[in-house]
Amino acid sequence: MHLDVLDLRNFYYRTPLGRVAQRAIRDQVLTFWPEAQGQTVAGFGFAVPLLRPFLADARRVIALMPGQQGVMPWPANGDNVSVLCEETLWPLSTGMVDKLIVLHGLETSDDNARVLDEAFRVLGPGGRVLFIVPNRSGLWARRDATPFGFGRPYTLTQLEAQLKRHNFAPERHLAALFSPPSSKRFWLRTAPMWENAGCRVSSVFAGGVLMVEASKQVYAPGGTAVRDRVRRSLAVLDPTPAAPEPA
Repeated sequence: MHLDVLDLRNFYYRTPLGRVAQRAIRDQVLTFWPEAQGQTVAGFGFAVPLLRPFLADARRVIALMPGQQGVMPWPANGDNVSVLCEETLWPLSTGMVDKLIVLHGLETSDDNARVLDEAFRVLGPGGRVLFIVPNRSGLWARRDATPFGFGRPYTLTQLEAQLKRHNFAPERHLAALFSPPSSKRFWLRTAPMWENAGCRVSSVFAGGVLMVEASKQVYAPGGTAVRDRVRRSLAVLDPTPAAPEPA
């Protein structure tokens, strides 16, 4: 079940803990993709906190928000790029997207298999998708005061197995949100220190979210080419012989 867009907006933009989470995840996104010059970048779910770095250089930025969640205009200080869409029917052409970010769109979906199919469809040749989901073994998935406490948390093995079943090839993975999900001043002030330490110590087990980058796997036609060969023409196709002249 998707969260309401107003709850997501209030968490990420109006609470200190949400701003800490936004910064920590966005820094890791830029580790994967430092730029998107001339490319089409899309986000599904509530990915707008992570799309801002690409607004300046990308050819096009699109924020897809499912109907069960609701939509809000974004960005606040520019032309709107957010779109309300069906969860399993995105208003994008096949192969249109170069980079896709899925945040709060997979673990809360009512039909995550079809969401993955749509992600596969809109991704172009050589494109990349970044799935960000709650870590089953992390602290953030155990506290429902944040959006990461809702939906189905994943382990890295579970997420990668599901992606492979839908023809994605996992390439790299990282984790984020190593600081505790607490709004106390001490934890908020020391959050950058915990993030830096967590990235050096563990890339999976201690983080609150898992981040897996995958590519679209397209198989080349297999088998051996067979050439049809006709040794001699069929008699039925021969020209009709001329009728004999009368004596």
